[in-house]
Amino acid sequence: MTGPKLNDRPGTRATLRGYHMSASKARVVLNLIRNEDVTTAREILAGTTREAADVIGKVLASAVANAVTNDGMQADELFVSACYADEGITMKRFTPRARGRAGKIRKRSCHITVIVSRLDDERLEVLRNARTAQAAVSRTRRVASSRHRADQQASLNKRETAAEEAAEEAMEQDILDNEGMQSDAVVTDVMSSDVAETEADETDTMEFDTVDTPVEDLDATVEETPADEPGTDETVSDDTTEETK
Repeated sequence: MTGPKLNDRPGTRATLRGYHMSASKARVVLNLIRNEDVTTAREILAGTTREAADVIGKVLASAVANAVTNDGMQADELFVSACYADEGITMKRFTPRARGRAGKIRKRSCHITVIVSRLDDERLEVLRNARTAQAAVSRTRRVASSRHRADQQASLNKRETAAEEAAEEAMEQDILDNEGMQSDAVVTDVMSSDVAETEADETDTMEFDTVDTPVEDLDATVEETPADEPGTDETVSDDTTEETK
């Protein structure tokens, strides 16, 4: 006995008719989401770069909306129970070729159908457990990343604080050095001023001691000196005695 026909399969369906694409191109993408839950099917379609992925994603969203609105199902409990693409009408066009011939152009179309159904209890339980574990892992990763960012920020704040303290210490040391240089300069100025005053006093004293004596006074002094010295008379008398002898 053959299985149920595609049109007789249970579930909520959505169909797109007469889309300008060959059925073979649509079937490549439909094979990726068959028997997958709705969340996984959406993720697969979001990561597929084919043109049919966008169209099939819209058909899947329409089927889920029909199931939620018309049948009262939960969107996270649905899966793609069946999906297929039938050939639609083919428009025939012609293009001129060599020697007066004509080449055929077949513009194909297809009818895309997506059927969603509710998961059985066993598979639904497995899916919920997997989602819970995935959420726990995701939360652990978020907490670890946030802690890592907090540690990096704390270390950065410590480095900035240490740099600021070092800058303040260097500034204080520069101020102290400047004050010391200023005090040394003041002491040097005072000492230089004292030395200058001492030299000025010595110069004045030397000028006072070395007063020029007039030439006439010097001559008078020279003339008076031989007469006053007693040693000079003795010398002259001795010379006279020697001559007499």
